[in-house]
Amino acid sequence: MSMEFKRRLPIPKEIREAMPLSPELAATKPAFDAEVAAIIKGESSKKLLIIGPCSADREDSVLDYMSRLAHIQEQVRDKILIIPRVYTNKPRTKGVGYKGLLHNPDPEGGDDLLEGVKAIRHMHLAVAEETGMFTADEMLYPANFQYLIDVLGYVAVGARSVENQEHRLVASGIPVPVGMKNPTGGSTDVMLNSVYAAQAEQTFIYRNWEVETTGNKLAHAILRGYVGLDGINYPNYHYEYLERLAAVYLPEKYANPAVIVDCNHDNSGKRPLEQIRIANEVLDSCGRSTDIAKIFRGFMVESYIEDGNQPVNGGTYGKSITDPCLGWDKTAQFILNMADRL
Repeated sequence: MSMEFKRRLPIPKEIREAMPLSPELAATKPAFDAEVAAIIKGESSKKLLIIGPCSADREDSVLDYMSRLAHIQEQVRDKILIIPRVYTNKPRTKGVGYKGLLHNPDPEGGDDLLEGVKAIRHMHLAVAEETGMFTADEMLYPANFQYLIDVLGYVAVGARSVENQEHRLVASGIPVPVGMKNPTGGSTDVMLNSVYAAQAEQTFIYRNWEVETTGNKLAHAILRGYVGLDGINYPNYHYEYLERLAAVYLPEKYANPAVIVDCNHDNSGKRPLEQIRIANEVLDSCGRSTDIAKIFRGFMVESYIEDGNQPVNGGTYGKSITDPCLGWDKTAQFILNMADRL
C-alpha cells in the first residue's frame, strides 16, 4: 500500500483571487448574513428554506433551476428567506460511486481535482451572480470549505461527518450558520454534542496552522431521520420527537437553540413527494406547541427541475443523478403554500 503525492493544488486564497466574487455582491453579503443570523436567533419571524438538487451536477440545469427559485423568492420575501442548495460534494456510505462535481467536473473525463475545485467555485459564483442569492453547501471535507467561504451563506455538516472531531472544530470557526445533522444512527445526544462543540471556543491544527476560534453561536441542529438497527427508516420530525428535543435543547446550555427539518433523506425514506406532507406536519406541530415553535427555523428540501432521479449517465435535463428530488412545479406550489401558512 502506498500514497502518491500527485501535485500541490493552489491554496484557497489563490483560487478565490483568481475567481473573485464581484464587488457589488461582496458588498451585499453582510446584510444577507445578518438576515440569516436574525432568523437563526429567533429575532426574525421569517423562516429559512435551504432548497435545491441533491447534487449540483451540471451548471446549465442548476442555473436554470436557481433562476426559477430567485423569481419565486421575490414573491415570498416577507415570509421566507431562500438559500439555494448547491451541493458539490456527495458523501458515499461505501466510499465509491459518484462523489459530486468536485470529483467529477467532467462525467466523461474522470477525476481531476484541480478542475473540480474550479468547477465548484464557478458554479457557486454563477448562482450568486445570476440570482443575487448566496448559497449552501455541505462541508464534507473541512480543508476545502475555504475555496467557497466568501460566497456561502450556509454550511451543513452531514450525518456521516457530525461525530468527527475535525468537522466540529472547523465548524466553530466558520463565519456563517452551520447546521449539524443527526447522525445516521439517530442519536440526539450526538447531534447536540456537535452543536455544543461548534459553539465553543476551540484551538486546533488546521492546514498546518495552529488556529483559535471564538465559537460559532449560529451552529444549530438539523433533523434528517435515521435508519435503525433493524434497517428501517425512522423519521424524527413528528410532534413527539420535536417536543422531546425542545425540552433538552435549551438556551441555558446552547446559544440560540434552533432546528431545521430536512424533509428528505431518512425522514421521507427518500420519497421526495412526501416532503410536502412532512413540512405541513411540522407547521401543524408549531401551531400546537409554543415550545416547538420557539426552536423551529425552517426546512431543507431536495428539489430539481424534474421529479425523481436517474442514473449518472441518464441524460435527462434537470433530473437528479443521486437521490430523487421534488420537481419544479410541485416545488413552486410548495413554497407558495408554505408562505401562506407562515
